[in-house]
Amino acid sequence: MGFFSKLFKGPQVDEEKSRANAAKMRALFDGAVENGSSYRIIFGYTEDVSRFNYGFVHGSKTKIGNLIVGWNEDTCTVAVVPTVPDLSGCGAPSVYRRDEILKAYRNKYPTDAFVIYPDRKGYIAINAYDWLDDESLYVYVSQEQELAAFTDFFMNRFAKK
Repeated sequence: MGFFSKLFKGPQVDEEKSRANAAKMRALFDGAVENGSSYRIIFGYTEDVSRFNYGFVHGSKTKIGNLIVGWNEDTCTVAVVPTVPDLSGCGAPSVYRRDEILKAYRNKYPTDAFVIYPDRKGYIAINAYDWLDDESLYVYVSQEQELAAFTDFFMNRFAKK
């Protein structure tokens, strides 16, 4: 049993690569967000699914957007910075303060996502996992403890319906 459990363990996290990407995420976030070093960060992503119907051909197309998600427990703020899987750059941050949002909650179906409605016109759904192995679509980083801390913060201090 011991031999087979080692043989069929599946993919393992490359801790060195994960730490290097975590450091890149920190540098990008700190450069994009005012007082960025006061935030804890995780990797997240968002999906944009478009459906098409061409007579006999039905389907959908999904676009993945990579995000660096930071939260500050003292100010009860979430900041989201768009990035790319290789962390070669980032976009402008969106900052959500708890007292300025319409609502926030965790959606379990169809995907497990943290959803923030800043107003009645739009929303952001943040998907986050402890580790995703597909480097072509997602940032390669292991974040089990950080994800647990973000989930706790979001559900207990940030979410409101």
